[in-house]
Amino acid sequence: MKNNTRLSILAGISLSILATLTAQAQISTLRITEAMSSGNGTADWFEVTNYGLSDVSITGWKMDDNSFSSAVSVALSGVSSISSGQSVIFLESASAASDISTFRTIWGSNVTSLIIGSYTGSGVSLSSGGDGLVLFDSTGVEMTPRVTFGVATTGSSFYYSYDSTGSPSTSPNANAILSTASLSNGQNTYTSSNNTGSPGTAMNAVPEPQTYLLLGIGAAFLLWRARQRA
Repeated sequence: MKNNTRLSILAGISLSILATLTAQAQISTLRITEAMSSGNGTADWFEVTNYGLSDVSITGWKMDDNSFSSAVSVALSGVSSISSGQSVIFLESASAASDISTFRTIWGSNVTSLIIGSYTGSGVSLSSGGDGLVLFDSTGVEMTPRVTFGVATTGSSFYYSYDSTGSPSTSPNANAILSTASLSNGQNTYTSSNNTGSPGTAMNAVPEPQTYLLLGIGAAFLLWRARQRA
């Protein structure tokens, strides 16, 4: 009887962990987490963060601003995949090498190892009077929640908050201007060349795949051991 009870408890724990792992895997998607439409000396840019438990290939992906239309979207260049927990930047630039170099100079050591891509095309500039962003895959399917922002403060970025699973229901989606006051939760911000933002550092925690994986393996091992002793 005791062994059966232990088996039932361990089975319940294992199923709960597996359900969590499955849920995490299902939301293994990207989120737009920051944007700057009126920088001092730098091109428009936005940040994309992978909240999932695995790398995401973005080969053939495109972006659009607030028309949110795949028909007029433009290609993302310079980044082929985004690792779990990673944030990358995309600059609006027809001269990517030069503008990326300028971006690194402006933000200094904060972005030394940051992966930076680019995009360019008609009608996709981020307006300082208010705009939006969305990403599409190579077939034209929307792959991120749409985000919007209002009138920009020169030199300050907008940020978008999600919970640790990347749920879009927690995104403020408007006028969340990044400043030192925004970061009372201890997140990083950088002020450089009269710009305030956090390129490459999402404003909230990304789940650690290793933690869930180890929990799942541990629960499975305990269940196996209990069955061997039954």
